[in-house]
Amino acid sequence: MKPNARVPYPIAPAARAAACLACLVLAGCATVIVPNGPMALAEAAVQRASTPCTRELAAVQLQLASDKLAGARRAMGHKDYVRARRLAEQAEVDAQAAESHARSSRSRQLALAAADAAHPSDDCLARPQP
Repeated sequence: MKPNARVPYPIAPAARAAACLACLVLAGCATVIVPNGPMALAEAAVQRASTPCTRELAAVQLQLASDKLAGARRAMGHKDYVRARRLAEQAEVDAQAAESHARSSRSRQLALAAADAAHPSDDCLARPQP
């Protein structure tokens, strides 16, 4: 193109800037998706983790998951979908951690009980057998 050649339909710089801004706004709106899937997964994970055993052996982790799920619900109500997604994902992971911690604690308890049963204490060995 020649340096002094005229464009048949010149676009004013302000119009170009407005078009770019409109594209950015539309692109930004298009990326925010309501996190129904993560919310459902978090609800299911917290419900699955809410067992008497988990409440007893991993109460702190389970409470953390429940609190984050409640925060995700509040964020959904305020249409803060980014925060709702993040809290729902964290609640799901915390609920899984609570389940894992409870299983681990229960296994440890059972292993100790089995070890005690397999190895009688010294006072039992000292007693004369009838």
